[in-house]
Amino acid sequence: QVQLVESGGGLVQAGGSLRLSCQASGSIFSSSAMGWYRQAPGPQRELVAVINSDITTNYADSVKGRFTISRDNAKNTVYLQMNSLKPEDTAVYYCNVRLRPLGLPAANYWGQGTQVTVSS
Repeated sequence: QVQLVESGGGLVQAGGSLRLSCQASGSIFSSSAMGWYRQAPGPQRELVAVINSDITTNYADSVKGRFTISRDNAKNTVYLQMNSLKPEDTAVYYCNVRLRPLGLPAANYWGQGTQVTVSS
């Protein structure tokens, strides 16, 4: 059984920094795309950043130049370094990882979410 555990959220003042981590555990054969999404109050969950297995990355326009996504394949972990945070970055952040567990087909897995609150 695969689990994603997130950490690193919290309360920070505008202009500050946070680093989110998301580690996958279980019997994992391989991983491909790893990403971060966020959801402010409301139904819409938006893509923040994604890093592919070839280390190419994509970012939402609203976070370009401020956020950096990275991954450690040996640890099955994806990170999101968030700098110059703004109040509008306040949301619950979710990691999403495409994994292939041993003996099973590839699928997308979600973390439990971690709250990021940026005060003005």
